[in-house]
Amino acid sequence: MSDFLVIVESPAKAKTIERYLGKKYRVKASMGHIRDLPKSQTGVDVENNYEPKYITIRGKGPVLKELKTAAKKAKKVYLAADPDREGEAIAWHLAHSLGVNSESDCRVVFNEITKDAVKEAFKHPRPINMDLVDAQQARRILDRLVGYNISPLLWKKIKKGLSAGRVQSVAVRLIIDREKEIANFIPEEYWSIDAEFLKGKENFQAAFYGINNKKTKLSSKEDVDSVMSKINGNQFEVVSVVKKERLRNPSLPFTTSSLQQEAARKLNFRAKKTMMLAQQLYEGIDLGNEGTVGLITYMRTDSTRISELAQNEAVEVISSLFGNQYVKNGNQKAKKQANTQDAHEAIRPTSALREPNSVKSFLSRDQFRLYKLIWERFVASQMAPAIMDTMAVTLKNGEVYYRANGSKIKFHGFMKLYIEGTDDQQEEKENMLPELVEGDIVKAEKLDPKQHFTQPPPRYTEARLVKTLEELGIGRPSTFAPTLDTIQRRGYVALDNKRFIPTELGEIVHEMIVEFFPEIINVEFTAQMEKSLDEIEEGKIEWVSIIDDFYKGFEKKLKVAEEEMEKVEIKDEPAGEDCENCGHPMVFKMGRFGKFMACSNFPDCRNTKPIVKHIDVKCPKCSEGNVIERKSKKKRIFYGCDRYPECDFLSWDKPIARHCPKCQDMLVEKKLKKGIQVQCVQCDYKEQTVQ
Repeated sequence: MSDFLVIVESPAKAKTIERYLGKKYRVKASMGHIRDLPKSQTGVDVENNYEPKYITIRGKGPVLKELKTAAKKAKKVYLAADPDREGEAIAWHLAHSLGVNSESDCRVVFNEITKDAVKEAFKHPRPINMDLVDAQQARRILDRLVGYNISPLLWKKIKKGLSAGRVQSVAVRLIIDREKEIANFIPEEYWSIDAEFLKGKENFQAAFYGINNKKTKLSSKEDVDSVMSKINGNQFEVVSVVKKERLRNPSLPFTTSSLQQEAARKLNFRAKKTMMLAQQLYEGIDLGNEGTVGLITYMRTDSTRISELAQNEAVEVISSLFGNQYVKNGNQKAKKQANTQDAHEAIRPTSALREPNSVKSFLSRDQFRLYKLIWERFVASQMAPAIMDTMAVTLKNGEVYYRANGSKIKFHGFMKLYIEGTDDQQEEKENMLPELVEGDIVKAEKLDPKQHFTQPPPRYTEARLVKTLEELGIGRPSTFAPTLDTIQRRGYVALDNKRFIPTELGEIVHEMIVEFFPEIINVEFTAQMEKSLDEIEEGKIEWVSIIDDFYKGFEKKLKVAEEEMEKVEIKDEPAGEDCENCGHPMVFKMGRFGKFMACSNFPDCRNTKPIVKHIDVKCPKCSEGNVIERKSKKKRIFYGCDRYPECDFLSWDKPIARHCPKCQDMLVEKKLKKGIQVQCVQCDYKEQTVQ
């Protein structure tokens, strides 16, 4: 019989920890929560201080029975769920169900699943932290009161299966607001006059700056002509040369948010996939002779703090791989944001000495890619800054001034290993300028006036949306991935070219919530609620008072909505064509990803078809038809004329409703690795790349 019982959430975690603790310890998994609010009712007694009514989760009876049997046989029970609010709540529910005194030293927490960390944690057990539990309970009850009161209204007024939540409603609002910004955007014309100069045999680029060394905007062709008329010949004088040395610091180690963003940029992972893989790396991987080992620290954190031991290991690795000159002097710290809890370390390898290639054979392809990303980011964070030699040159011809900026890497530093990805611009590259001094005369080989148009703000990618939610203080590390998953599963938003667009259903639900529950989608209100939950965790305020303050006003709005919210009937509109299978009329129906065509003879006939997507562009070949979006057999999107086969126009690039200003031919959106560029299909006309 084992002397001690340890309960964790997952079997993988149990297997890893049992190896470290030895024969006196038996480790079992609760498989997550064992108690929760009932699904069939709100489960919150609003008349009795919002007392929650917890029940054993359906299907968890056998697990609970097994844990009770094991607990009776053990001398002591330790509850070792994850080191966060959710984990603390799981431990509290287990203590209640198993008859463990929550005020006894029964709670054990560790930030990484390694032998030393686990053994050290068991030397310092503590009572369950009720402030953490109360913060989790407050969030759960708050979300239940919102969801279980608004959702039935949406079912009644719109359609079944809908839901509304605090964080998900704000996320949908951000996506809808961005779509409105794009729709209302009015492009503004602007011009550039780039130049190519020659010094000796070396060419370099410079951009028009202004007149009489004052920044000058070029808003029209007339402005360009005015500048060009002021240029006398092709000789330019170098009037200023400024050389500087600039340091570029490495990125800090990963938080949950920055990991999700970087995995999206560099590995093309969705947030949900990133967190699933990170959980596997945290809970433990079988490394053959070494046994099962947790490869990374806890993956739900908003802190960039790291331990002294981890720093020392990183220094050892850097010195070994690159030399002592690549080791950072001093510890770079980020400014702590007001909404940062800083409860755990940053996400890092449990041992920097465990290089990615040494464990590659034990990991799946995606596990390896994520581990390599985490390892490189952490090790690079402890490396010396890169040193850049920069050169800023000003040139003039009469009243006309040009500027050129160059840089070269003097010392690679951390860039030898890792450079952070970006959403909005190309990674920094060397741009060499020839050796120039004041008074030099250079020759303008080419002056290139170009027309541009300002671009609307980009739609949200998953990475951008996570970053925005974090900056606004909406949600916490553990909520980002589930929130993005929920709004897609509910059909409120869809991904188009990896960017979020709202669906018609999402817009309908959003309008209802804006009208009757404006605080639910209010960014400042939701962020303030997150701060209140943090204050509950810190023991500064009682959770009941926060719920009560919210619910009193919410209950009144609920009664008004019950009476005044009009029913939105999403009718099956005739599609104007008959079913090719049974001859009945086809109708438009609302689905998870918006409207689609289905046979009105359902369920006898289950024929469905996607709706033809028009892009509001006349066919450039026949001028009679309209360009529509199609899909190849391999699901690749292309564009063709709706008069096919009479007109065989075809384009892999999306045509747009503007003509080339140079040759009047068709303009298309060309997808590049770093965004979309508008190009002419006939001449060399191109516009600025948009992310």
